[in-house]
Amino acid sequence: MAVAAATIRLRTRRGYDAHDITAEVQAAVADSGLVRGIVTVFVPGATGAVTTVEFEPGLMEDLEALFERLAPEGAPYHHDARWHDGNGHAHVRASLLGPSLTVPFEGGRLELGTWQQIVFLDFDPPARERELRVKILGE
Repeated sequence: MAVAAATIRLRTRRGYDAHDITAEVQAAVADSGLVRGIVTVFVPGATGAVTTVEFEPGLMEDLEALFERLAPEGAPYHHDARWHDGNGHAHVRASLLGPSLTVPFEGGRLELGTWQQIVFLDFDPPARERELRVKILGE
């Protein structure tokens, strides 16, 4: 079994920001030269998450509204009381989805459903540069 690695770099906006990273993950798989296996995308940090979803504007708005109902920005969080950084909601939101996702690939192509994309969600208030880690295992 061989292992390859890549990094996806993103510039995020302030607050909730969603990025379709499917093409970047597919490119990492193609560049690896591996034909079949699994690829894992991992978000270092505690305020971003990765998932699969149909990446379309209506659903992105629906998700933003859902997260605002579940973990509203500006609500009291013990994290904020302790650290005074105002991103308790971002930590809670990211923990709901998790920091990683694994997708199988065959013939050098991701085995995603027709309406399924790989999406990175950044919940942290400040705009920033993000680096996502990609690990490809296969043959």
